[in-house]
Amino acid sequence: MKRNAWLVLCGLLCGCDQPAPQSYAGLGQQAGAFSQVTRGRTLQFPHDHGPHDGYRIEWWYVTSNLKDAQGRDWGAQWTLFRSALRPGPETSGWDSPNLWMGHAALTGPGGHQFAETLARGGIGQAGVQAQPVRAWINDWSLQGSGGIEHLQMVAGGTGFRYRLQLHSDLALVLHGDKGYSEKSGKGQASYYYSQPFYRVQGEVERGGQCIAVTGQAWLDREWSSQPLAAGQTGWDWFSLHLDSGAKLMLFQVREAQGEAYRAGTWVGPDGEVVSLQGAQIQLQALGWARQKNGKKVPTQWRVRVPGHGVDMKVDAVEPQAWMETRFPYWEGPVRLSGSGGGRGYLEMTGY
Repeated sequence: MKRNAWLVLCGLLCGCDQPAPQSYAGLGQQAGAFSQVTRGRTLQFPHDHGPHDGYRIEWWYVTSNLKDAQGRDWGAQWTLFRSALRPGPETSGWDSPNLWMGHAALTGPGGHQFAETLARGGIGQAGVQAQPVRAWINDWSLQGSGGIEHLQMVAGGTGFRYRLQLHSDLALVLHGDKGYSEKSGKGQASYYYSQPFYRVQGEVERGGQCIAVTGQAWLDREWSSQPLAAGQTGWDWFSLHLDSGAKLMLFQVREAQGEAYRAGTWVGPDGEVVSLQGAQIQLQALGWARQKNGKKVPTQWRVRVPGHGVDMKVDAVEPQAWMETRFPYWEGPVRLSGSGGGRGYLEMTGY
């Protein structure tokens, strides 16, 4: 049974038993019997911090921009993905419908390191619970004593590890229309909320050396059954902490043919939340970096949101931040300059 489960996992993640998907990582496949994302659903907490059995895919995602005592930039990423073979609740044993995948990365002086780990649901290797909140895969964890106001984040791989404490009592940010976040003009959407206000302290470890760090973090929660349309090839996603105190989330989903679909959220220094769409967002790739595997990705951007006075240049802290995972992508910390300074994260898929 264990061997069969891993064969199923490999088949799902690698697409060995189905035609190559037209969209990134197969996210444009039809939802089938899974639950649909519909406008008007009210997000409920703490319930929605936990897993959603009826949906095909979801993730718990944290990115943190950090500094050490010498003023050097670091970035830490913690991600847990749940992928369902079929709709339905978690069950014990190898009949579980859930497959789990974790990604961790540490970026900073000395470069970018990452790790990937896989697990099968139903046997205790991985899972999520909403209250008290806990997400884990093997010995990686994101957990608190109650809700998500105070979390401890732990992960690591060969040659690196981190242990960070995250704290925020500020309100969650619901993206799109009260958490209904469209990803195309064809009906694809996800439920999407964030906690972008975490203050962070803790330590990172590289090559056996522990380094104290402080900074800020951004948690994303998203779930769907068909988040992309078949012709969408990947996305560019920005989560930005401006020195003014504002927060800015932007993304564009690139089309194989035609214009990219763009959306985002502006959170003002006063806490005002404004949804952004289409022409309100201008993204221009300025500089490209060739990765070690030969792929080229844009690691320098111009980001403009004229309605909020934003005209910034976004530069990767470490241009070589490719994640050579089963579905490869680029993810790393960035610096902001121009109309305002700040720090943030950039994720790019489908290149």
